Amino acid sequence: MEHIELLVFGLLVAISGLAALARVVQVPYPILLVIGGLVIGFVPGVPEVELDPDLVLLIFLPPLLYAAAFFSNLRELRANAPVIGVLSIGLVIATTVAVAAASHAVIGLDWPVAFVLGAVVSPSDAVAPASILRRLRAPRRVVTIVEGENLTNDWTALVTYKFAVAAVTTGTFSLADAAPRFMLTGLGGVAVGVAAGVVISAVRRRLDDPLAEITISLLTAYAAYLPAEELGLSGVMAAVTVGVVLGWQASELTTPTTRIQLYAIWESLQFLLNAVLFILVGLQLPVVLESIEGRSAGELAGYGGLVAALVVIVRLVFVALFASMPRWLRGARARSPLPAASSVALVAWSGMRGAVCLAAALAIPLQTEAGATFPERDLLIFLAFCVILVTLVGQGLTLPVLIRAVGIEEDRLDADEELAARVETAFAALDRIEQVAAEDWVHPDTARRVRGIYEHRRRRFSSRIDGRNRDGDDDVDYEGRASAYSRLMRQVIGAQRAKLRELRDGGAITDEVRRKVEYDLDLEEARLEE
Repeated sequence: MEHIELLVFGLLVAISGLAALARVVQVPYPILLVIGGLVIGFVPGVPEVELDPDLVLLIFLPPLLYAAAFFSNLRELRANAPVIGVLSIGLVIATTVAVAAASHAVIGLDWPVAFVLGAVVSPSDAVAPASILRRLRAPRRVVTIVEGENLTNDWTALVTYKFAVAAVTTGTFSLADAAPRFMLTGLGGVAVGVAAGVVISAVRRRLDDPLAEITISLLTAYAAYLPAEELGLSGVMAAVTVGVVLGWQASELTTPTTRIQLYAIWESLQFLLNAVLFILVGLQLPVVLESIEGRSAGELAGYGGLVAALVVIVRLVFVALFASMPRWLRGARARSPLPAASSVALVAWSGMRGAVCLAAALAIPLQTEAGATFPERDLLIFLAFCVILVTLVGQGLTLPVLIRAVGIEEDRLDADEELAARVETAFAALDRIEQVAAEDWVHPDTARRVRGIYEHRRRRFSSRIDGRNRDGDDDVDYEGRASAYSRLMRQVIGAQRAKLRELRDGGAITDEVRRKVEYDLDLEEARLEE
């Protein structure tokens, strides 16, 4: 490809600009990435981009799933496992069958090709819905259910997708053979993910090298995904499982410095993978449209609207019917309350499609085993993009409106638990100070100074919980003191940064020394965010 350097530079500029714009207009970045990719693809002079279908899923899927699973809440996922299981299996199958039937009847796709389309558009996005719900402070259980469903429904969708693609490419399919293989791939993938998690955690516990740990972390998703795929098991479930396993042990595996670096790297990588995927699809879309022969623009728009509407309607109906079932049918505990109508509405409206749907569409083979062109491949990619555009942009932008319409109050559980945790950890710090204060190596002035820091912290966060201080000194404005302290410390830290730059510019220190000292200042200032 000519001028590849300019293309890469242009993509990076576009991604950065869209990310900045998303923050300014307060819209989740995946929404602007979809729109931006679409616009960029039709800019005159933008070169055509061709992606190898075999590499799309391999490059993008494992790290995206691993990152989403790593930052998930294992305890909450386990508590809502029955609901998540029904949505991630039952809803995916229902969506696949409904889309396949409509595509066969209306669009005229052959049954195997129609099932490929159904499987491609059936999984919801692993990142966008949960991130939007968190930003809107939706109820925790809603976020957990949506996030858990999004993490595990890729297994159902991609196994179904592989069976459907195989039926097209080989011309054969056996339901009796597919059903047991379906369950085996999922359970086997979980086993591989657990095994990979055990081995990798054992290795990382013995390391104290940030660069080595970061490298291992970046390769972890592939270390689980690739062996599972080679064994004919679900690489999706392996990547998700190893992410959950290592995420649960994160505080024990690495030093604080390494952990800060890792979190920043994974957040950036997750964003870049999503951004590149959406932008690349936008660049491919004009080529895809040119390759779709014999169908007018009106027909294509109608087909895209039909599939997108069907995906949304099937989810609305399925979630509503499932929520109205008796508790024992839903797998819920006998004492658990029936879900509120507002929560059901949020779950039903949070079925946005994104990166996995895109990756699956782009991974459709170019040819069958007989050497023929894969039937209607470009049309399937176009329809998948239509579904993503309608669900991610349409539902993503209207989700805040729905939350206001159904009258859901902001969920304060996370904030309350955070305050309680800060108070209890301050108590633990004070107890430890008292235990070691009499030791020979602890200077009395040092113990007194550290004790004062944690006493202030305990009182400050206690006052946030119940509006008063446990020691009865309600006339003390701890928040005002904290604000004044933060303001003073920022000025002090700013002066240190200015001095560092002066020393570097004057040649007294190198840039490497400046970065090391500035990193400590960054950590110190980050603590002021409390």
